[in-house]
Amino acid sequence: MSLVSNFTCLVGTLYIFYLLSKFLMWVFEVLKTTFFGGHFDITRFGEWAVVTGCTDGIGKSYAKQLAAKGLNIILMSRSKEKLTSVAAELENDYKVKTMIIQVDFSGGHEIYEPIAEKLEGFEIGVIVNNVGVAVPSISYLHEFSNEVLWKQINVNVMSAVMITRLLIPAMVERKKGVIINISSCVAVRPFPLRAAYSGTKAFLDKFSKSLQIEYGDKGIVIQSVLPFYVATNMTGMKPGLFSPAPDDYVRAVLKKVGISSRCFGYWPHELQAVVMNWPISNWLIHKFIMKFLLKRVRLEDAKKKS
Repeated sequence: MSLVSNFTCLVGTLYIFYLLSKFLMWVFEVLKTTFFGGHFDITRFGEWAVVTGCTDGIGKSYAKQLAAKGLNIILMSRSKEKLTSVAAELENDYKVKTMIIQVDFSGGHEIYEPIAEKLEGFEIGVIVNNVGVAVPSISYLHEFSNEVLWKQINVNVMSAVMITRLLIPAMVERKKGVIINISSCVAVRPFPLRAAYSGTKAFLDKFSKSLQIEYGDKGIVIQSVLPFYVATNMTGMKPGLFSPAPDDYVRAVLKKVGISSRCFGYWPHELQAVVMNWPISNWLIHKFIMKFLLKRVRLEDAKKKS
């Protein structure tokens, strides 16, 4: 019995040290970006920044805060009316140049040749691959239509790959550039009943890591951003400690460019990531998420039938 007790005590001690190390790493990350972040001169990589999905939420906040630093902004989104409005706001508030490209990223490869033509000749130093779509409903994979899944994959995955593919050769030639890919916390935590969405965000995270290895010695800075809930129209959340307003979130993330190649951005989100990645929490979290989401599905079905 003493041998078993000693072994149990050893395992418990090692696990406590593991949790403590994770917590200390989180503290170090917060302190590192608090005291050393924000000094990265993102404007030295080029005169222009491209921001996709830029008419609301996180994307619009990136456009505003990059414009505030003096970068001219190329705005890409689906609504011409909203693009025009954001462009006018940036030009008026920050005295920068803008260009708008109206594009529906749910289309196929044919949409990228016109984009390439419009971008020719611009010194683009920053890319923010933000555009994304999450279907409002939660369902088993086989219950989603082919059209919904196709659109989600094209918007969330192919847009980032193709825009990066178009612009990275010039960055390689100039030996400088910044690419920011907006992934999600669901990239590292399975999201049942939204499996395709979770998969697309995991793709962006792995895509970013691979590009860091490919282009890290070519002067190109690549960052994968994995937010939890941010108070945007997409999430429907109200601003709070764990659901910051987009401007607050992006301000925090921009301080990490050049310091953290992969981050959750906002310090409460970093803390959430620490807790969610504890091994003991995996089974409980998966069980809770599935139970919670299935309850929502049943409530939605009941509303439709009533």
